[in-house]
Amino acid sequence: MTAYNQRDVFYLLSSSMRRVARLVLVAGVTLPPAFVFAPRAHAQAAAEPADAHSRILLVLPFDNGTNQPSLEWIREAAPELLTSRLLSAGFAPLSRADRRYALDHLGFPQNFHPSRATSLKLAQTLDADSIIVGNYTTSGSTITAEARIVDVPHLKMSQPVTAQGDMHSLIAVFDTLAWELTKQLDPSFPVGEETFVAAGANLKLEAFEQYIRGIAEPDHNERLAHLQSTVKLSPDFADAWMALGREDYASQDYEHAADAFSKVTGNNPDALEASFYRGLSLLYTGNYPNAEAAFTSVARILPLAAVLNNQGVAISRQGHDATALFRQAVAADPVAPDYHFNLAVSLKRHGDANGATAELAQYLKLRPNDSEAVNLNTAWKQPTGAAPVEPLERIARSFDAVAFRQAAAVMDQMESARLTALPPRQHAEALVAHGREYLSRGLVLEASRNANAALQVDPGNAQAQALLREIAAKQGQK
Repeated sequence: MTAYNQRDVFYLLSSSMRRVARLVLVAGVTLPPAFVFAPRAHAQAAAEPADAHSRILLVLPFDNGTNQPSLEWIREAAPELLTSRLLSAGFAPLSRADRRYALDHLGFPQNFHPSRATSLKLAQTLDADSIIVGNYTTSGSTITAEARIVDVPHLKMSQPVTAQGDMHSLIAVFDTLAWELTKQLDPSFPVGEETFVAAGANLKLEAFEQYIRGIAEPDHNERLAHLQSTVKLSPDFADAWMALGREDYASQDYEHAADAFSKVTGNNPDALEASFYRGLSLLYTGNYPNAEAAFTSVARILPLAAVLNNQGVAISRQGHDATALFRQAVAADPVAPDYHFNLAVSLKRHGDANGATAELAQYLKLRPNDSEAVNLNTAWKQPTGAAPVEPLERIARSFDAVAFRQAAAVMDQMESARLTALPPRQHAEALVAHGREYLSRGLVLEASRNANAALQVDPGNAQAQALLREIAAKQGQK
């Protein structure tokens, strides 16, 4: 945090993200070179904190205007596709998990079809600035999708944008709609429609339909069957692997969960969360070295308290000293009782009886009725100072996935602010390098966005121009 002012960084963030940002700062995050994103001019962002790309968007399920129950799955397909493309374009759309959290918070069932008034409540619960609503209809083999943007603070609705095409090209239809929405949100956005369409070109429609059914079905076994079909049809579909991992994890099939989470890597937005849950799955199966590796990979980028704690547990279960990690977890979240308990146990095990007693006393202040801790405290006060059974450090089993994603988003904005302090040429080179990394993974929209951003920073940059030519060639353009 030495390259730019912390106060300016907090000014860039929405109020719902500032609490998480403080956790990130307390944890002492060091950002790796891989976190390089399209720039947002620092002076302009400070003057206009609510610019198009910093606004939080909530894409709601579309209304089914076809009168065909067999096409009901497209209701959920629409926000999945639009959210994915808007995220790739550099906006801040909320995830399906965020929407489900808000519905639960408001007391509505997950399959609830919100009215306009309820949609506004959802947006306010999630601190969203804009809602995207829409519908789809069919005529013969043609599907037409329409969407509007609702400005939540001002209760204004935009003019509709539409896209249509053959049902077999449903993904391309919604990719086009995402481009239309992007141009409405940011008329100066430099990436063309063909790049949005190319972003979904490798996704099989059959696999995508199975994926949507796999995340939307109410029955666990049905979801599992659909998701297993998805990854057979599209083995590189990371979102499906993530969903499958969650299903396996929820049913305590930890070996299969670890395998599924391992498929979510690289620049995927869920990669860090996948590594965290892979680490948990490996802990539960006793694979402590690989669990340590999983948590370590997350902690290098996003050292939240739960990550540091579980990294320490994995190390401790191998017979090594993890006291330093438990200290970091306590510092990152001092009001979480179990982190004090773990630090106490680790200190006692490694010869610091006084420190252990002090940490256990702190734990008992936060959770005075824990019988294990009360008995442990009594045993440690005996002349021998030993407990009948040595306790194990506790795993952080529940995890705030929303906070996890928000913390990652905070880091993205912090890194964007850091980049603006670089000379234009270095700034552009960093963006081009990240664009090439995206292109190597087939993520043409992200690659194009970074290349165009580099040209905004350093007009005429030869590397950025070369990258755009490679993207055009990959898309089959002249």
